[in-house]
Amino acid sequence: MDLTTVVAEQPDPLLFATVSGAHLYGFPSEDSDLDLRGVHLLPAAALVGLHEPVETRSRTWDRYGVELDLVTHDLRKFVRLMLRRNGYVLEQLLSPLVVHTGDAHRELIALAPGVLTSHHAHHYRGFAVTQWRLFEETGELKPLLYTFRVLLTGIQLMRSGEVQAHLPTLLADLGAEAPRCLPDLIAAKARHEHGDADVDHARVAADVERLHAVLDEAQAASALPAAPSAHDALHDFVVRVRLDGAGPVGSSSFGSGPDGSGPVGADPGGVRAQG
Repeated sequence: MDLTTVVAEQPDPLLFATVSGAHLYGFPSEDSDLDLRGVHLLPAAALVGLHEPVETRSRTWDRYGVELDLVTHDLRKFVRLMLRRNGYVLEQLLSPLVVHTGDAHRELIALAPGVLTSHHAHHYRGFAVTQWRLFEETGELKPLLYTFRVLLTGIQLMRSGEVQAHLPTLLADLGAEAPRCLPDLIAAKARHEHGDADVDHARVAADVERLHAVLDEAQAASALPAAPSAHDALHDFVVRVRLDGAGPVGSSSFGSGPDGSGPVGADPGGVRAQG
């Protein structure tokens, strides 16, 4: 799928756009929508005048028979989220499924190790609790997969400093620690975006409880610092990019693979954000 026109249609320049959601997490369905996430750059005048700036833009529409969901934040807001121990925006920044990139995107990636802390475990723990409650309410497969995915991502981050959102890769890396039911759940999700999870509730509840304990242990033993070190560098980056404007347009590189089965550049191996 050629998404260069999506980038060109945005009212303000995009510093980057990547694919998030089920495609990034490694369990898309045939009818999954395409979650695009990125950063736009407001002109300086939009931030110093009397009008409230549009710091977050969200749009959903159909193109080529696929539902596209695009959410972008202004650079300042995105960086503030990075500094608030928000693993979700880090996964977007570091996604290997790149729709649009440029020098500013690459520089921001280089600064990402300086925001990683042991407290990012709270983000993944809280996300897992929310998704588990949703699974208990609905019995659907999707929130159950999200529960396991975020717990395993948090464990991997605490242990290695690697932001790895791709569930099949996490299964390979964590081996016997990962629940044995996950390959079957991923296969079921590939067939249908929505549907009930055919699982032993008591068994998956025990797996979730165990992974919460593993995440707690990994956080306690983590070599990650307690506070980010990149605040000043990120401040300087935001000021410089804002005053310089968008700079070079950058490049868009997302499309279907040679056999039409997947995106170009869809490397399931994670992106390590370590100094």
